[in-house]
Amino acid sequence: MVKSKVIKVCMLACITLGVLGMQMPAHAQQNVGPDIKASAAILVEASTGKIIYEKNIDQSLPIASMTKMMSAYLIQEAVKEGKLSWDDDILISEYVHKISQNTTLSNVPLEVGQTYKAKELYEASAIYSANGATIALAEKIAGSEHAFVDRMNKKAEELGLEGFKFVNSTGLNNADLQGNHHPKTSPTDENMLSARGCAQLAYHLMKDFPNVLDVASVPSLEFQANKYDPSKGKVLMKNWNWMLKGLVMEYEGMDGLKTGTTDAAGPSFTGTAKRGDVRFISVVMNATDRVTKEARFIETKKLLDYGFNNFEMKDAYPAGYAIEGKETLPVSKGKEDVVKIGTKEAMPVLVAKGSEAAYSPAYKLDESLLEDGKVAAPIEEGSKVGTVYLEGNDFLYKDMAQVDLVAQETVEKANWFMLSLYAIGDFFSSIWSTVIGWF
Repeated sequence: MVKSKVIKVCMLACITLGVLGMQMPAHAQQNVGPDIKASAAILVEASTGKIIYEKNIDQSLPIASMTKMMSAYLIQEAVKEGKLSWDDDILISEYVHKISQNTTLSNVPLEVGQTYKAKELYEASAIYSANGATIALAEKIAGSEHAFVDRMNKKAEELGLEGFKFVNSTGLNNADLQGNHHPKTSPTDENMLSARGCAQLAYHLMKDFPNVLDVASVPSLEFQANKYDPSKGKVLMKNWNWMLKGLVMEYEGMDGLKTGTTDAAGPSFTGTAKRGDVRFISVVMNATDRVTKEARFIETKKLLDYGFNNFEMKDAYPAGYAIEGKETLPVSKGKEDVVKIGTKEAMPVLVAKGSEAAYSPAYKLDESLLEDGKVAAPIEEGSKVGTVYLEGNDFLYKDMAQVDLVAQETVEKANWFMLSLYAIGDFFSSIWSTVIGWF
């Protein structure tokens, strides 16, 4: 009899699980990550840094010309700081000339002793991955490519990139630099970064310099190589990102960012695409099907399709949202004892389509505003007191997805009479505590 009951319970459980499986939302069944044929890959939602696909993302690997994202960052930074103008004339050195004449590398030929505008050299670097043009900009900004490389490594540390080592400005193997490699590197060194690090760099580049996509998204552009003899014609620079609009593997929403290929790195690509209010950053390192030239783009398409088909942005936490039990903050020297706090704006989060947000928001108060756990009056409505962030290990950076935590009301400073009463109250409270301590 006991055995019979056990069998019936098991059958009922199986039937129940079967029904639940039939009722499972479609997105839950479809939300299986793609099989990416590459040594490493990552897919990230760009605004929050939410990682929704990862494969070997923390191993440091050769990055080839994806290096030029870091060079672009320093170039854009120099322009922003007024240390470089897009109209600046840049004189071509013998070293740059020799590198640019190597037709086995991606290049536009640059003539020694001639000058080119910083803007056109940057376009050649970003669109055509021109190595000589990149070095020319590095020399202009830092005095030498070696000094520029030192800045690259310093900036990588400042940005908190994972698994980086920069040895030149272009992504070439040092062996291609004709003996001009950095003295602290070996003749065969190559730039290294993890897939996570590539995504972090792409995130910072687009966040800090949104105009970078204006050039990265250009399918093709002409370059006048010989300024003194225009009759020699122009170089048609076709973007190596074949997923841009109008190119052979056009992908809806694609507008950047940087390809890279060397023998060590294999076909690699850091891409970004936006549809509606969702932008993704994808990284594919060493697409393992090296026979197919399109391999890195085929794998990138898999990643982006997975993201766009299965995820969406939602304002999961509205403006004025406060964590339950933490709706107020203690106030000192104010007409009120507490101030209401909440998010300045709605907090968008990436969720699987058809589902709700499954995050744990947390507060991080601005300690510089606090004294004994209280914020001092006066407090203006809308003034920042901290941040609300999403907890979890599946972000590019900890605390990356966050919005400002602000006062939801104004609290005026108490008048001198009330402050005097507070001081007297504190005084007698202190005495009373001391007296109690005697017993």
